[in-house]
Amino acid sequence: MSGNKNFLVSGGGTGGHIFPALSIANEIRRRVADANILFVGAEGRMEMEKVPAAGYEIKGLPITGFDRKRPWRNVKVLWMLWQSMRKANTILDEFKPAIAIGVGGFASGPMLKAAQKRGIPTLLQEQNSFAGVTNKLLAEKARCICVAYEGMEKFFPADKIVLTGNPVRQNLLDCDKTQQQARAELGLDPTKRTVLIVGGSLGARTMNESVIAGLGRIAATPDVQVLWQSGKYYDEQCRKALEQSGAKNVLQTAFIAHMDLAYRAADLVVSRAGASSISELQILGKPSVLVPSPNVAEDHQTKNAMALVNKNAALMVRDAEAMDKLITTMLTTVEDESLLQSLGENVKKMALTDSAANIVDKVLEIIGLNKDE
Repeated sequence: MSGNKNFLVSGGGTGGHIFPALSIANEIRRRVADANILFVGAEGRMEMEKVPAAGYEIKGLPITGFDRKRPWRNVKVLWMLWQSMRKANTILDEFKPAIAIGVGGFASGPMLKAAQKRGIPTLLQEQNSFAGVTNKLLAEKARCICVAYEGMEKFFPADKIVLTGNPVRQNLLDCDKTQQQARAELGLDPTKRTVLIVGGSLGARTMNESVIAGLGRIAATPDVQVLWQSGKYYDEQCRKALEQSGAKNVLQTAFIAHMDLAYRAADLVVSRAGASSISELQILGKPSVLVPSPNVAEDHQTKNAMALVNKNAALMVRDAEAMDKLITTMLTTVEDESLLQSLGENVKKMALTDSAANIVDKVLEIIGLNKDE
Protein backbone atom coordinates (compact mmCIF):
# COMPACT_ATOMS: atom_id res chain seq x y z
CA MET A 1 0.00 0.00 0.00
CA SER A 2 1.47 3.32 -1.07
CA GLY A 3 -0.29 5.45 1.54
CA ASN A 4 -1.14 8.04 -1.14
CA LYS A 5 -4.51 9.54 -0.20
CA ASN A 6 -4.81 12.00 -3.08
CA PHE A 7 -8.07 11.49 -4.97
CA LEU A 8 -8.79 13.33 -8.22
CA VAL A 9 -12.42 13.62 -9.37
CA SER A 10 -13.11 14.96 -12.86
CA GLY A 11 -16.20 15.79 -14.88
CA GLY A 12 -19.23 18.02 -14.75
CA GLY A 13 -21.13 20.33 -17.04
CA THR A 14 -24.54 19.59 -15.57
CA GLY A 15 -26.03 18.77 -12.18
CA GLY A 16 -26.36 15.20 -13.41
CA HIS A 17 -22.58 14.88 -13.36
CA ILE A 18 -21.86 17.12 -10.37
CA PHE A 19 -24.21 15.62 -7.76
CA PRO A 20 -22.83 12.06 -8.13
CA ALA A 21 -19.28 13.40 -8.09
CA LEU A 22 -19.91 15.27 -4.83
CA SER A 23 -21.59 12.22 -3.30
CA ILE A 24 -18.53 10.11 -4.14
CA ALA A 25 -16.19 12.75 -2.70
CA ASN A 26 -18.26 13.02 0.48
CA GLU A 27 -18.10 9.25 0.93
CA ILE A 28 -14.32 9.25 0.42
CA ARG A 29 -13.96 12.02 2.98
CA ARG A 30 -16.14 10.08 5.44
CA ARG A 31 -14.19 6.85 5.00
CA VAL A 32 -10.58 7.94 4.54
CA ALA A 33 -8.83 9.94 7.22
CA ASP A 34 -6.73 12.77 5.74
CA ALA A 35 -8.10 12.23 2.23
CA ASN A 36 -6.99 15.01 -0.12
CA ILE A 37 -9.61 15.51 -2.85
CA LEU A 38 -9.21 17.69 -5.93
CA PHE A 39 -11.91 18.27 -8.54
CA VAL A 40 -11.16 19.12 -12.15
CA GLY A 41 -13.98 20.64 -14.21
CA ALA A 42 -14.58 22.72 -17.30
CA GLU A 43 -14.04 26.47 -17.09
CA GLY A 44 -17.27 28.44 -17.03
CA ARG A 45 -19.47 25.46 -16.25
CA MET A 46 -21.70 24.81 -13.26
CA GLU A 47 -19.14 22.78 -11.32
CA MET A 48 -16.84 25.81 -10.93
CA GLU A 49 -19.48 27.27 -8.60
CA LYS A 50 -21.12 24.17 -7.07
CA VAL A 51 -17.95 22.32 -6.05
CA PRO A 52 -16.35 25.13 -4.00
CA ALA A 53 -19.76 25.74 -2.39
CA ALA A 54 -19.62 22.12 -1.21
CA GLY A 55 -16.20 22.68 0.36
CA TYR A 56 -13.83 21.23 -2.25
CA GLU A 57 -11.01 22.71 -4.34
CA ILE A 58 -11.52 22.68 -8.09
CA LYS A 59 -9.34 23.50 -11.10
CA GLY A 60 -10.82 24.28 -14.51
CA LEU A 61 -9.78 23.13 -17.98
CA PRO A 62 -10.45 25.31 -21.07
CA ILE A 63 -12.53 22.58 -22.67
CA THR A 64 -15.90 22.38 -24.39
CA GLY A 65 -17.77 19.75 -26.37
CA PHE A 66 -17.56 19.18 -30.10
CA ASP A 67 -20.12 21.03 -32.20
CA ARG A 68 -21.76 18.26 -34.21
CA LYS A 69 -24.10 20.55 -36.12
CA ARG A 70 -21.40 23.06 -37.16
CA PRO A 71 -18.20 21.03 -37.60
CA TRP A 72 -16.20 23.99 -38.93
CA ARG A 73 -16.23 25.40 -35.40
CA ASN A 74 -14.27 22.44 -34.08
CA VAL A 75 -10.88 23.89 -35.04
CA LYS A 76 -11.18 26.02 -31.93
CA VAL A 77 -12.38 23.00 -29.94
CA LEU A 78 -9.27 21.03 -30.96
CA TRP A 79 -7.07 23.93 -29.82
CA MET A 80 -8.88 23.97 -26.47
CA LEU A 81 -8.45 20.22 -26.18
CA TRP A 82 -4.68 20.54 -26.70
CA GLN A 83 -4.52 23.28 -24.05
CA SER A 84 -6.57 21.14 -21.69
CA MET A 85 -4.22 18.17 -22.09
CA ARG A 86 -1.28 20.42 -21.22
CA LYS A 87 -3.04 21.75 -18.14
CA ALA A 88 -4.15 18.23 -17.14
CA ASN A 89 -0.52 17.10 -17.14
CA THR A 90 0.46 20.09 -15.01
CA ILE A 91 -2.27 19.15 -12.52
CA LEU A 92 -0.96 15.59 -12.36
CA ASP A 93 2.59 16.85 -11.80
CA GLU A 94 1.45 18.99 -8.88
CA PHE A 95 -1.24 16.84 -7.26
CA LYS A 96 0.11 13.31 -7.87
CA PRO A 97 -3.19 11.44 -7.39
CA ALA A 98 -3.40 7.82 -6.35
CA ILE A 99 -6.44 7.46 -8.61
CA ALA A 100 -8.47 9.55 -11.04
CA ILE A 101 -12.26 9.17 -10.95
CA GLY A 102 -14.23 10.27 -14.01
CA VAL A 103 -17.95 11.03 -13.85
CA GLY A 104 -18.42 12.06 -17.49
CA GLY A 105 -18.62 15.49 -19.02
CA PHE A 106 -16.16 17.63 -20.97
CA ALA A 107 -13.30 17.81 -18.50
CA SER A 108 -13.07 14.13 -17.66
CA GLY A 109 -11.83 13.26 -21.17
CA PRO A 110 -8.47 15.05 -21.22
CA MET A 111 -7.98 14.66 -17.46
CA LEU A 112 -8.42 10.90 -17.34
CA LYS A 113 -6.63 10.37 -20.66
CA ALA A 114 -3.60 12.14 -19.22
CA ALA A 115 -3.80 10.01 -16.08
CA GLN A 116 -4.05 6.79 -18.09
CA LYS A 117 -0.99 7.71 -20.17
CA ARG A 118 0.99 7.94 -16.92
CA GLY A 119 -0.27 4.62 -15.58
CA ILE A 120 -2.40 6.24 -12.88
CA PRO A 121 -5.41 3.97 -12.22
CA THR A 122 -8.76 5.33 -13.34
CA LEU A 123 -12.35 4.53 -12.40
CA LEU A 124 -15.31 5.63 -14.53
CA GLN A 125 -18.84 6.30 -13.35
CA GLU A 126 -21.45 6.15 -16.12
CA GLN A 127 -24.82 7.54 -15.08
CA ASN A 128 -26.86 6.87 -18.22
CA SER A 129 -28.34 3.78 -19.86
CA PHE A 130 -26.63 4.85 -23.09
CA ALA A 131 -22.94 5.43 -22.44
CA GLY A 132 -21.41 8.82 -23.16
CA VAL A 133 -18.69 9.26 -25.77
CA THR A 134 -16.05 10.29 -23.22
CA ASN A 135 -16.48 7.20 -21.07
CA LYS A 136 -16.54 4.90 -24.10
CA LEU A 137 -13.19 6.33 -25.24
CA LEU A 138 -11.69 5.90 -21.77
CA ALA A 139 -13.12 2.45 -21.04
CA GLU A 140 -10.35 0.27 -22.49
CA LYS A 141 -7.71 1.49 -20.05
CA ALA A 142 -9.99 2.05 -17.05
CA ARG A 143 -9.61 -0.29 -14.10
CA CYS A 144 -13.31 -0.29 -13.23
CA ILE A 145 -16.55 1.10 -14.73
CA CYS A 146 -19.42 1.71 -12.32
CA VAL A 147 -22.82 1.73 -14.03
CA ALA A 148 -26.47 2.34 -13.12
CA TYR A 149 -28.18 0.07 -15.65
CA GLU A 150 -27.98 -3.56 -16.65
CA GLY A 151 -26.87 -4.50 -20.16
CA MET A 152 -23.95 -2.04 -20.37
CA GLU A 153 -21.74 -4.77 -21.89
CA LYS A 154 -22.69 -3.38 -25.30
CA PHE A 155 -20.61 -0.29 -24.46
CA PHE A 156 -17.88 -1.47 -22.07
CA PRO A 157 -15.69 -4.53 -21.41
CA ALA A 158 -17.88 -6.87 -19.36
CA ASP A 159 -15.09 -7.79 -16.92
CA LYS A 160 -14.70 -4.14 -15.84
CA ILE A 161 -18.37 -3.38 -15.18
CA VAL A 162 -19.78 -3.11 -11.67
CA LEU A 163 -23.50 -2.37 -11.19
CA THR A 164 -23.57 0.27 -8.45
CA GLY A 165 -26.34 2.71 -9.39
CA ASN A 166 -26.02 6.49 -9.29
CA PRO A 167 -25.34 8.29 -6.00
CA VAL A 168 -28.09 10.72 -5.03
CA ARG A 169 -28.06 13.76 -2.79
CA GLN A 170 -28.05 12.54 0.81
CA ASN A 171 -30.45 15.22 2.03
CA LEU A 172 -33.19 13.71 -0.16
CA LEU A 173 -32.95 10.53 1.88
CA ASP A 174 -32.78 12.29 5.23
CA CYS A 175 -36.09 14.20 5.00
CA ASP A 176 -38.12 13.47 8.15
CA LYS A 177 -41.26 15.42 7.22
CA THR A 178 -44.63 13.89 6.42
CA GLN A 179 -46.18 14.69 3.06
CA GLN A 180 -48.58 17.12 4.70
CA GLN A 181 -45.79 18.84 6.66
CA ALA A 182 -43.66 19.19 3.54
CA ARG A 183 -46.54 20.79 1.64
CA ALA A 184 -47.22 23.24 4.45
CA GLU A 185 -43.56 24.27 4.68
CA LEU A 186 -43.52 24.96 0.93
CA GLY A 187 -46.64 27.13 1.15
CA LEU A 188 -48.94 24.54 -0.41
CA ASP A 189 -52.31 23.21 0.73
CA PRO A 190 -51.56 20.11 2.86
CA THR A 191 -54.76 18.37 1.70
CA LYS A 192 -54.49 18.59 -2.10
CA ARG A 193 -53.03 16.17 -4.61
CA THR A 194 -49.69 17.68 -5.62
CA VAL A 195 -47.64 17.64 -8.82
CA LEU A 196 -43.99 18.72 -8.85
CA ILE A 197 -42.84 20.02 -12.25
CA VAL A 198 -39.08 20.41 -12.52
CA GLY A 199 -37.01 20.94 -15.66
CA GLY A 200 -33.58 21.31 -14.09
CA SER A 201 -31.89 24.29 -12.44
CA LEU A 202 -31.82 26.30 -15.69
CA GLY A 203 -35.32 25.32 -16.75
CA ALA A 204 -36.74 23.51 -19.75
CA ARG A 205 -38.37 25.59 -22.47
CA THR A 206 -40.82 23.02 -23.84
CA MET A 207 -42.00 21.98 -20.39
CA ASN A 208 -42.54 25.60 -19.34
CA GLU A 209 -44.41 26.45 -22.54
CA SER A 210 -46.61 23.39 -22.04
CA VAL A 211 -47.46 24.49 -18.50
CA ILE A 212 -48.19 28.06 -19.66
CA ALA A 213 -50.53 26.72 -22.34
CA GLY A 214 -52.24 24.47 -19.78
CA LEU A 215 -52.68 26.94 -16.90
CA GLY A 216 -56.37 27.30 -17.66
CA ARG A 217 -56.91 23.54 -17.45
CA ILE A 218 -54.90 23.34 -14.23
CA ALA A 219 -56.97 26.17 -12.73
CA ALA A 220 -60.11 24.25 -13.66
CA THR A 221 -58.89 21.26 -11.60
CA PRO A 222 -59.05 22.79 -8.10
CA ASP A 223 -58.47 19.52 -6.22
CA VAL A 224 -54.92 19.39 -7.69
CA GLN A 225 -52.07 21.82 -7.00
CA VAL A 226 -48.79 22.29 -8.84
CA LEU A 227 -45.33 23.23 -7.59
CA TRP A 228 -43.59 24.51 -10.73
CA GLN A 229 -39.84 25.08 -10.88
CA SER A 230 -39.42 27.08 -14.07
CA GLY A 231 -35.67 27.70 -13.89
CA LYS A 232 -34.00 31.09 -13.72
CA TYR A 233 -33.94 31.68 -17.50
CA TYR A 234 -37.73 31.46 -17.76
CA ASP A 235 -38.70 32.93 -14.38
CA GLU A 236 -40.11 36.28 -15.55
CA GLN A 237 -42.00 34.81 -18.50
CA CYS A 238 -43.59 32.10 -16.36
CA ARG A 239 -44.40 34.42 -13.47
CA LYS A 240 -46.22 36.84 -15.78
CA ALA A 241 -48.14 34.05 -17.48
CA LEU A 242 -49.26 32.69 -14.11
CA GLU A 243 -50.41 36.13 -12.95
CA GLN A 244 -52.42 36.62 -16.13
CA SER A 245 -54.01 33.18 -15.87
CA GLY A 246 -55.39 33.77 -12.39
CA ALA A 247 -54.62 30.14 -11.44
CA LYS A 248 -54.59 29.94 -7.64
CA ASN A 249 -53.49 26.30 -7.43
CA VAL A 250 -50.04 26.80 -9.00
CA LEU A 251 -46.95 27.88 -7.05
CA GLN A 252 -44.20 28.95 -9.48
CA THR A 253 -40.57 29.51 -8.50
CA ALA A 254 -37.30 29.90 -10.36
CA PHE A 255 -35.47 27.50 -8.07
CA ILE A 256 -36.41 25.09 -5.29
CA ALA A 257 -33.84 25.20 -2.51
CA HIS A 258 -35.32 22.29 -0.56
CA MET A 259 -35.79 19.50 -3.08
CA ASP A 260 -36.19 17.05 -0.22
CA LEU A 261 -39.42 18.79 0.77
CA ALA A 262 -40.55 19.14 -2.85
CA TYR A 263 -40.17 15.42 -3.53
CA ARG A 264 -41.85 14.52 -0.24
CA ALA A 265 -44.78 16.84 -0.99
CA ALA A 266 -45.41 15.42 -4.47
CA ASP A 267 -47.79 12.64 -5.48
CA LEU A 268 -46.44 12.88 -9.04
CA VAL A 269 -43.24 14.32 -10.53
CA VAL A 270 -43.02 15.74 -14.05
CA SER A 271 -39.35 15.85 -15.01
CA ARG A 272 -36.69 15.63 -17.67
CA ALA A 273 -35.02 12.21 -17.81
CA GLY A 274 -31.46 12.99 -16.80
CA ALA A 275 -29.60 10.24 -14.98
CA SER A 276 -29.62 11.92 -11.57
CA SER A 277 -33.34 12.67 -11.77
CA ILE A 278 -34.07 9.05 -12.70
CA SER A 279 -32.00 7.76 -9.80
CA GLU A 280 -33.74 10.10 -7.36
CA LEU A 281 -37.17 8.95 -8.55
CA GLN A 282 -36.10 5.32 -8.12
CA ILE A 283 -34.65 5.73 -4.64
CA LEU A 284 -37.68 7.73 -3.44
CA GLY A 285 -40.23 5.55 -5.25
CA LYS A 286 -41.90 8.52 -6.96
CA PRO A 287 -44.39 8.12 -9.82
CA SER A 288 -43.38 10.28 -12.75
CA VAL A 289 -44.16 11.61 -16.20
CA LEU A 290 -40.85 11.97 -18.01
CA VAL A 291 -40.21 14.44 -20.84
CA PRO A 292 -36.77 13.56 -22.25
CA SER A 293 -34.71 16.46 -23.49
CA PRO A 294 -33.98 16.19 -27.22
CA ASN A 295 -30.90 18.40 -26.84
CA VAL A 296 -28.48 15.83 -25.43
CA ALA A 297 -25.87 13.58 -27.04
CA GLU A 298 -27.13 10.28 -28.48
CA ASP A 299 -30.65 11.12 -27.23
CA HIS A 300 -29.69 9.36 -24.00
CA GLN A 301 -32.55 10.86 -21.98
CA THR A 302 -35.09 9.01 -24.11
CA LYS A 303 -33.15 5.80 -23.50
CA ASN A 304 -33.10 6.54 -19.75
CA ALA A 305 -36.86 7.12 -19.77
CA MET A 306 -37.60 3.99 -21.79
CA ALA A 307 -35.69 1.88 -19.25
CA LEU A 308 -38.44 2.86 -16.78
CA VAL A 309 -41.36 2.85 -19.21
CA ASN A 310 -40.54 -0.71 -20.29
CA LYS A 311 -40.94 -1.83 -16.66
CA ASN A 312 -44.18 0.14 -16.12
CA ALA A 313 -42.24 2.36 -13.74
CA ALA A 314 -42.91 5.74 -15.41
CA LEU A 315 -44.91 7.40 -18.18
CA MET A 316 -43.22 9.28 -21.01
CA VAL A 317 -44.31 12.22 -23.16
CA ARG A 318 -41.95 13.09 -26.01
CA ASP A 319 -40.74 16.67 -26.12
CA ALA A 320 -42.31 17.24 -29.55
CA GLU A 321 -45.70 16.12 -28.20
CA ALA A 322 -45.57 17.92 -24.87
CA MET A 323 -47.68 20.93 -25.89
CA ASP A 324 -50.55 18.61 -26.81
CA LYS A 325 -50.21 15.81 -24.28
CA LEU A 326 -48.25 16.80 -21.15
CA ILE A 327 -50.90 18.56 -19.07
CA THR A 328 -53.60 16.02 -19.97
CA THR A 329 -51.31 13.14 -19.02
CA MET A 330 -50.26 14.88 -15.80
CA LEU A 331 -53.80 15.64 -14.59
CA THR A 332 -55.17 12.22 -15.56
CA THR A 333 -52.31 10.45 -13.80
CA VAL A 334 -52.29 12.40 -10.53
CA GLU A 335 -55.99 11.65 -10.02
CA ASP A 336 -55.57 7.90 -10.68
CA GLU A 337 -54.65 6.43 -7.30
CA SER A 338 -54.18 2.89 -8.67
CA LEU A 339 -51.81 4.07 -11.40
CA LEU A 340 -49.80 6.21 -8.97
CA GLN A 341 -49.41 3.25 -6.64
CA SER A 342 -48.24 0.85 -9.36
CA LEU A 343 -45.79 3.38 -10.86
CA GLY A 344 -44.34 4.10 -7.42
CA GLU A 345 -43.94 0.42 -6.54
CA ASN A 346 -42.36 -0.47 -9.87
CA VAL A 347 -39.86 2.40 -9.91
CA LYS A 348 -38.84 1.64 -6.33
CA LYS A 349 -37.97 -1.93 -7.37
CA MET A 350 -35.40 -0.51 -9.80
CA ALA A 351 -33.51 1.43 -7.13
CA LEU A 352 -29.91 0.57 -6.35
CA THR A 353 -29.08 1.71 -2.82
CA ASP A 354 -25.75 2.64 -1.20
CA SER A 355 -24.34 3.61 -4.59
CA ALA A 356 -21.70 6.04 -3.31
CA ALA A 357 -20.46 3.49 -0.76
CA ASN A 358 -20.25 0.76 -3.39
CA ILE A 359 -18.30 3.02 -5.78
CA VAL A 360 -15.88 4.05 -3.05
CA ASP A 361 -15.39 0.38 -2.13
CA LYS A 362 -14.03 -0.13 -5.65
CA VAL A 363 -11.91 3.06 -5.49
CA LEU A 364 -10.23 1.92 -2.27
CA GLU A 365 -9.78 -1.62 -3.55
CA ILE A 366 -8.00 -0.34 -6.66
CA ILE A 367 -5.46 1.73 -4.73
CA GLY A 368 -4.97 -0.81 -1.93
CA LEU A 369 -6.50 1.07 0.96
CA ASN A 370 -8.65 -0.77 3.45
CA LYS A 371 -12.37 0.00 3.09
CA ASP A 372 -12.32 2.10 6.25
CA GLU A 373 -8.76 3.39 6.35
